[in-house]
Amino acid sequence: MLDRDLGLTPSYPPTYPEPAIGRHTPYMSQPEYRIYELNKRLQSWTEECDNLWWDAFTTEFFEDDAVLTVACCLEDGPKRYTIGRTLIPRYFRSIFDGGATDLYFNLKHSKESFHGNLVILDCDLCSMVTLHNKPIFTKVCTEGRLYLEFTFDDLMRIKNWHFNIRQNRELLSRSILATHAQDPPMLEQLSNSITRSGLTNFTLNYLRLCVILEPMQELMSRHKTYNMSPRDCLKTCLFQKWQRMVAPPAEPARQAPSKRRKRKMSGGSTISSGPNSNTNSKKKSPASSFALSSQDVMVVGEPTLMGGEFGDEDERLITRLENTQYDATNGIDDEDSFNNSPALGANSPWNSKPPSSQESKSENPTSQASQ
Repeated sequence: MLDRDLGLTPSYPPTYPEPAIGRHTPYMSQPEYRIYELNKRLQSWTEECDNLWWDAFTTEFFEDDAVLTVACCLEDGPKRYTIGRTLIPRYFRSIFDGGATDLYFNLKHSKESFHGNLVILDCDLCSMVTLHNKPIFTKVCTEGRLYLEFTFDDLMRIKNWHFNIRQNRELLSRSILATHAQDPPMLEQLSNSITRSGLTNFTLNYLRLCVILEPMQELMSRHKTYNMSPRDCLKTCLFQKWQRMVAPPAEPARQAPSKRRKRKMSGGSTISSGPNSNTNSKKKSPASSFALSSQDVMVVGEPTLMGGEFGDEDERLITRLENTQYDATNGIDDEDSFNNSPALGANSPWNSKPPSSQESKSENPTSQASQ
């Protein structure tokens, strides 16, 4: 009964432990996977890596306007260091220049959330692990809270890096302690910490320098661009900053009021399309408003609808084509051309001539006699 073939045993990736029965295979979310890629890139560091390698590393994982903040508590009180994008490559390089040979981050129970176009990763149990070979092999675990803001796009680079250090531990091998058990001076040297709050003196000195250099970025860029002396760069920057403080805030541009068009009459007078034009048109008749003659042009007033006028957008455009060679008085007294018109047929009402003045006089006495 026990010799049945149960099939092939399922295999799992070597990086994950074999899950228990009834559980899904663990997976890694996208922000955590970016930290995994960052750790993998840091593990490929060698002593031959130059500034170009660190610039490429920062460009791959950090936005152009990224900000990195490290908060810790030193002997003289709490400290907070904030640097911009241009100084981030040197920060990571300072960790290796200070004696570390390996650097990676471990995240436990991280939380993800979305805020606009950002993906926020908040890990309260983050551990930054560094390995040091000098003076002896030491493993430094720096624990704290890591708060990251990623851009929600295909690159998914870091926009804000905030690491708040709470505590650190330096781990030594038992074999080293057993070797120097009979050497009190060596044991006293081993008891001294090689880091302060998990950061080497080389990194802390660089962060202090960044606090001074960060406000001077504008001065250094101006000096490099215009080849000006430091004193002239400082004067120019201060003057421009003073101008921005003194200059009043720019007012929003106001829209010009819409102008109503006016129609011109033939006599030179104008007719406005305002609200009073409707009342004037009601009080005055068209006969009194316009002087009609044989060669004057009649202008149409504003159209109205239900007692109200149309606006400028609803105005009707009237085009008049004139024939300058036309004579208005020509052909009025030409009776022969009128009588010879083909429209005058035998039964045409235009063919009957009006009675003459003598016939009308002869009919008037008979009408009076009948009365």
